[in-house]
Amino acid sequence: MARRAVRHSQEAYDVLGFTRTVPPGARRTGVDAENTLRAGDCYDGGLLGLEDKTVDGAYRMVHDWALDDVPESQAVPGLRRLRRRLQEDGWTVSSYREGGKDGQEWSLYVRRDGEDERMSFTWSPDRRYFTGGATAPCACDTGWTEGDGTSWSPSDAADQVRPPVLGPGRP
Repeated sequence: MARRAVRHSQEAYDVLGFTRTVPPGARRTGVDAENTLRAGDCYDGGLLGLEDKTVDGAYRMVHDWALDDVPESQAVPGLRRLRRRLQEDGWTVSSYREGGKDGQEWSLYVRRDGEDERMSFTWSPDRRYFTGGATAPCACDTGWTEGDGTSWSPSDAADQVRPPVLGPGRP
């Protein structure tokens, strides 16, 4: 699932036209470039979605990335191009907002296969900061066994993987 999330991010990165190489990691989140993987809980939906409980041994992998110092001349046409491309590729746009002249953020949120796969992109004109992220469907940790007495957390799945370098034309 990590590879799947990273692949979606890489495809979006290419469509956006970014040319910088971003190594794995993050120094100062929200300020510097970022390229990280994390895992979150999966929920069973419960009876009619009312008793949403976490599923033991299941995780949802998320690839987060960001770039600092992104000018409007790159962010704005890139987001417009990405919106068109994702729609052509079968993604549903759940939200799209073009920022205003008063420094409002630009944002694009898409989903596919119901809510199982999602991506989000935001550009902040006043900070010239661009964030992106891709979420893969839930998966089960094959190394976890129910009732074996060991505790488990979604972060256990993320601890086993590291994102590759994010950059132009990467596989």
